[in-house]
Amino acid sequence: MDWSLFFSALISSTLFPGGSEVLLLYRLNEGGNAVALVLIATAGNVLGSLITYGMGRLGNEAVHKKWLRISESQTERAELWFGKYGRPSLLFAWLPVIGDPLCLVAGLLRCSLITFVVLVSIGKLARYAVLAAPFV
Repeated sequence: MDWSLFFSALISSTLFPGGSEVLLLYRLNEGGNAVALVLIATAGNVLGSLITYGMGRLGNEAVHKKWLRISESQTERAELWFGKYGRPSLLFAWLPVIGDPLCLVAGLLRCSLITFVVLVSIGKLARYAVLAAPFV
């Protein structure tokens, strides 16, 4: 198990800056198993998104602004995106800037946990798979 990749992916899917994609590409370039590395990165990234979802579901506005440092404009954009495109927008939880607030909004709006996990996992797995494709 590549714990550094797992934790890099986990941290990258929260509001802390991270570079899980760069580490994944480095590991692949070293000759690592593409399938295993993609699954490890996806698992860490999805777990990080679940943490943000949980904070949205269980937290309050003070926690969202103070701990997560999500601005009102980011939250408003995510709410509009989620309102316009609904649950399928969670397929794009991997996107920079809007992905983390999208997970928070999904928690705030009490999106089904199963739906959340399935859609977020598909999107994040697809992103890592595209990155790893040249190494397969």
